[in-house]
Amino acid sequence: MMLALSFFLPFLATCLTYATPLSGRSMIVHERREAIPGGFVSHGLAPKDAVLNLRLALVQSDPAGLEEALMAVSTPSSALYGQFLSKEEVEKFVAPAPQSVAAVSAFLSEHGVTAKPISPAGDWLSIDVTVAQANALFNTEFTTFTHTETGATAVRTLEYSIPADLQGHLDFVHPTTTFPESLNRQPLVSIPLPKGVVPLATQANLSTDAVPASCATLITPACLQALYGIPTTRATQTSNVLGVSGFIDQFANQADLKSFLTSLRPDLLSTTGFTLQTLDGGTNSQTRSQAGLEADLDTQYTIGVASGVPVAFVSVGDSTRDGVFGFLDIINFLLAESNPPHVLTTSYGANENGVSRALANNLCNAYAQLGARGTSILFSSGDGGVSGSQSGTCTTFVPTFPSGCPFMTSVGATTGISPETSATFSSGGFSNFFGIPSYQASTVSAYLTKLGSTNSGKFNRTGRGFPDVSAQGEHVEIFFQGASTTVAGTSCSSPIFASVVSLLNDELIAAGKSPLGFLNPFLYSTGLSALTDVTTGNNPGCNTNGFPATTGWDPVTGLGTPNFAALRTAVGL
Repeated sequence: MMLALSFFLPFLATCLTYATPLSGRSMIVHERREAIPGGFVSHGLAPKDAVLNLRLALVQSDPAGLEEALMAVSTPSSALYGQFLSKEEVEKFVAPAPQSVAAVSAFLSEHGVTAKPISPAGDWLSIDVTVAQANALFNTEFTTFTHTETGATAVRTLEYSIPADLQGHLDFVHPTTTFPESLNRQPLVSIPLPKGVVPLATQANLSTDAVPASCATLITPACLQALYGIPTTRATQTSNVLGVSGFIDQFANQADLKSFLTSLRPDLLSTTGFTLQTLDGGTNSQTRSQAGLEADLDTQYTIGVASGVPVAFVSVGDSTRDGVFGFLDIINFLLAESNPPHVLTTSYGANENGVSRALANNLCNAYAQLGARGTSILFSSGDGGVSGSQSGTCTTFVPTFPSGCPFMTSVGATTGISPETSATFSSGGFSNFFGIPSYQASTVSAYLTKLGSTNSGKFNRTGRGFPDVSAQGEHVEIFFQGASTTVAGTSCSSPIFASVVSLLNDELIAAGKSPLGFLNPFLYSTGLSALTDVTTGNNPGCNTNGFPATTGWDPVTGLGTPNFAALRTAVGL
């Protein structure tokens, strides 16, 4: 199962309630929530001398221009395909206009507040203010709330205002109406292997195209090599880094990785490891009892499948204040690098209805920035079928986040080998925040035509469809805290597909070509015939059978699973 993040953050940009603070500026309500979210209780006004760290998102100068540039360098038919932008070129699209910086700075100065930039392009500012100052700045009353289940406290407000003359300059302020929901952290399915099971890597005849029957009940790197034609040849390009995201104190254990390689990839050096990058106070304890199931899975099925590709484990700590549990922090961290990874895989997610449109849009634009620089961003689609990132009660379908963002690649899950079928937990559907992007317009239209009136009224027929692709997600063998075990979830699928992309990048770079970058325009055009269509199964939820898999794209398995040889041809190798 995918480890899920759940947040409450509604956004009401159309409120037109005005007020006049002591400064004489006309204020307009910018964000408001109608009630305290479930599970929280108010304990009255926050102490006026308590210090808040607030983040101000400035309106970016040219997000439409950024999207146009991203599509130009990512679409195979474009004359600019593969000509990725530099750090400085991307920052020009997102840097706020000088008048926006001046207007917001002047407003803060009136209250004796100084801001500091906290993003590479300066579109995010940070301020430290007392509750009294924050109340005056945003014409609000910050209150202390407690989560009844966890006991966690948070200083938040149910609405805040900004000066009317800052509209078009100040995008939003965070955290204000964001309530920190406790992390919905359900462990991956973990089943110890029965005695006598022989790892497939020790069996003979795995160099043929035949997939051993045992792969139907136990997936290993050797199974993936046989099923998808993934080569065992070592990658050669040291610049071709594959990034693996780590969150919520999930630590990737080198000893577990060594056991995994010794047992399941004996042709690789058992000492093969990963480099570590940290932010927001992140660490990576090597105490084996503290190894994380998710982190072990993600590093073992990148290092163990993308043979020889350099892997960086990026550990995001608990000191996050971006509202999406470090999702934005890690992108800004990588955007600040001169050479970010060519691929980034993440096996965490949230329900879209728990994220505000403003914050969702800002994060999605950050993915566009990294994509324009040549990074392929992949996310697990979720494990709740049509009920969200995890199974839950619902009456209408719950899209996951960030899978609804059109500037990343969402990966669903399959199971079985003859042929593959959809895993029933594979999250998929249609975004309520983002419209259908041009690259998938025809495929989504074709699916909706075949779907007819099924599930009518339960989803947004004009939303971006997800997932985009899929890969194996059940009965996957890993080593965890010293023992062999099996796991399941789209958490397995994203690192597997990311490994395929990284191996293609290695060959492209060796041939003097550019890496693939943002994948979707390629996948929905030139790459379409290089994927194996998965046409059976569904993803139940919300007291329905969910969506059916069918010929062509579907919101269960996307366009299908990888065929490495065909993908090599499609990318021009």
